Formats: sequence, C-alpha cells, structure tokens
Amino acid sequence: MNEERRLNDRYRLERRIAIGGASEVWRGHDETLGRPVAVKVMAAMDEGPEPVLAEARSVAALAHPNIAEVFDIGVWSVPEGPALRYIVMELAEGETLAKHLRAGALDWQIAVRVCAEVSAALAAAHLAGLVHRDVKPANVVLTPYGVKVLDFGISIMAGSQDGHSDGAIVGTPAFIAPERFRGLPAAPASDMYALGVLLFLCLAGRLPFPPLLMSGRRVATPPAEPPRLPAIPGLPSEVADICLSCLDPDPAARPSSFATALLLADAVDARVHLPPLALPPPADEPDEALSPWTRTAAEAPTDLAEAETDAGAGAGASAWAEHQAEARAEHQAGAGAWAEVRAEHQAEAGAGAWAEHQADAGASAWAEHQADAGAEAWAEHQAGAGAEHQADAGAEAPAEYQAEAPAEYQAEAGAGAWAEHQVKAGAEARADHQAEADAVGRHRA
Repeated sequence: MNEERRLNDRYRLERRIAIGGASEVWRGHDETLGRPVAVKVMAAMDEGPEPVLAEARSVAALAHPNIAEVFDIGVWSVPEGPALRYIVMELAEGETLAKHLRAGALDWQIAVRVCAEVSAALAAAHLAGLVHRDVKPANVVLTPYGVKVLDFGISIMAGSQDGHSDGAIVGTPAFIAPERFRGLPAAPASDMYALGVLLFLCLAGRLPFPPLLMSGRRVATPPAEPPRLPAIPGLPSEVADICLSCLDPDPAARPSSFATALLLADAVDARVHLPPLALPPPADEPDEALSPWTRTAAEAPTDLAEAETDAGAGAGASAWAEHQAEARAEHQAGAGAWAEVRAEHQAEAGAGAWAEHQADAGASAWAEHQADAGAEAWAEHQAGAGAEHQADAGAEAPAEYQAEAPAEYQAEAGAGAWAEHQVKAGAEARADHQAEADAVGRHRA
C-alpha cells in the first residue's frame, strides 16, 4: 500500500506498524471523530467476509481495559484490485513486549504485573467462551495506562478444532500447548500454557522449551520434563510455582486465568480488572413492599397521559388552559399598573424626595457642624480668653470696685461681697465669650 491512503473517505492511513501473513496493521486517523486509530487491513481471501466479521464481533463483545476495543468494520474498494476488508480498533500507544524483551529479562516485579494483566484479559475472553490461541510478546503492548492484548483475529470458541484439512495448528510454535500437537481442540488451558511461556520468558529472558523443528514445517512436541527458572533475587516462590504450573503437560493441572491473575497481582500488590463470574440473582421482593403508586409508575407506558382521552381528561385540560389564560391576562394587567405607579413614584421622588433629603441632610450636617464648631470654639476661647478674662476680672474690676465702694461697705461686706462680685463677673464674662463663639461658628459655617 502507498502512504496517505484513505478508507471510505474517513480513515487516513498514515504508516504501517505491523505486517503478517494475512493482514497489515496501520496507524490511522479517524477524520470524522478526530482521533488516532489502528486499522487492520485483511488480505483478499476466498472465505468471504465471515472470518473478518467473526473477529470483529468476538473482540467487540470483550469490554475489558486490557483488550484493545473495536470501533468499526468495513470494506475498502481498491481500484486496482479486489475489495479488502478492514477492522478499525483502538490504537495502543506504546511498545510491544517483544521489543522490550530484546534487551533481556524484565525486572521480576514488572514481569509479574504484565502477566497478571494479560491473564485478566484472558479471563474476560474465557468467560465469553473464546480462546485467543496466539498469546505471545508481539501481541502484548505496554501502554502508559497498562497492558493491551491485541490480535484476537485467530481466536476461536473453546472446544473448536482448527479446521484445516492438512492438520495444521494455528498459533506460534513456541507458545502452543503440548495437547494441541496431539489433536486436542483449543481450550482456555492452552492459553494458560502460552501465558506460562510468556512469564518464563519475561523472568528468565529465554524460552522454557526451544521449539524443535522436524522435517518440513512441522514442530515437535515440547519435552515433558519440567523447566527450571534461574535464581532471581527477591522472586516470591509462589510466582515460580504459578509459572511452572502453567507449563504443566496436563491441561487439567494448569491454573485458571482468574486464579492466575489474582495470585500474580497479589504478589506485587497490584490491582487487576476481572469480570464477574456470574451476575447476582435478582432480589425477590414481595409485592406488598411496593406501594400502589410505585408499581403503577414502574409498569405504566410512557404515553399513558397522552392516551387518556375521556371526557374528564378533556374537561380538565380545557379548564386548566382557560385558567392559565385568565391568570396570564391578570398578571399582565397588574404588571402594567405597577409600571405606571413606579414611573409616577420615580417622578415625584426625583423632586420631592430629593429636596426632602437635601433638607434633612443639610440640617443634620449643620447640627453636626455646630456641635463640632461650638466645642472647638469653646475650647479655644477657654484656653486663650480665660487668662485675659481672669486678669481683667481679678485686677481691674476688684480695684475699681474697691475704689468706688465706701470703706464702710468694704468693712461690712468683706470676703462675702467680694465672692458675690466674682460670681457676677464670671457669669458676664462667660456670656460675652458665648456670643463671640457663636459669631465665630457662624462665620466658619
């Protein structure tokens, strides 16, 4: 294929990211939804669209966070060749496990976590009755959000034969379970054997049983003797036991995908998503526990109110419409009267209320100013004029009085008359000072 091909004017193929014997996988872009996708384009086959539809439907039924989601399926009409079918899937952003293993074995904790999530994805497939048949590092992608198991294209219903007349076995030789070489059908246990090989490869950096080639394309059955894991510092013994149990030649001795996912996740304190084994049965509630209203609301059709056409319903609807019209007219009339009153009030308030406010504010301000000015002027007069007044009253007035008063009066009045004169002189001086202070306050105002 050439670059920048488009499928049905929606999916733009950007670059090829994988190629196999029967398909190519491209990184594409969904022009309608504006998102990156993976597009798997099938090679032209004589079987027709059934295999492609079967793969798409199988994966679409597996809603699991560790399985790449299927978005669309279609036919691509190629001008220079036969029509090609394609599947549009979720694009798993990351590197395949095969690429990570080129540098050797993984840290045992990472290896265990990866295989726990792969086992959880297999558990979802096994619950749906599907067997993957090709669990291997190239079909496992490590993304920033976890593991994605790809390529359910050769998945098959559990218990089904491969269907090849020449007896060929579908899968990758190093990951095919021993019983498959004996002609037994694919089963969840055969996927668990492949998971055991995958876990061994991640921990040890090598395969437990290198495939032994015979004549032609046939592959020999793996040896029956159990493999041995190399010494790995810190690896829990239960992880090694799970790995070797998955590689057991007896399918019945291998653990299930559910148990393996839980045990591996527990070994590294991780969390995996496992589908429920069965839905809880519905709770049997007695009819008396529900009120009549609740039962009627739950069982009544949604168009019950519209379907009611008897006379009572029609009269009620008509009366309600009439009431609505009267209430609306009354409200509008009241709103208009209120608008007139409000306008009139604003006009009157604009002149009268403002004048009244000015008068009140002026009187209040003037009273406040008078109090401040009076207190200030009085304090000033007390300080400045007090000394002068005392000098005048205490020297001139006593001297003048003493000069004019006859000696006989001075002798008789003595201290009492002088005290009375002091009181009168002080009152007069305070009255004079108050008049001066009032004049000063009015001048300042």
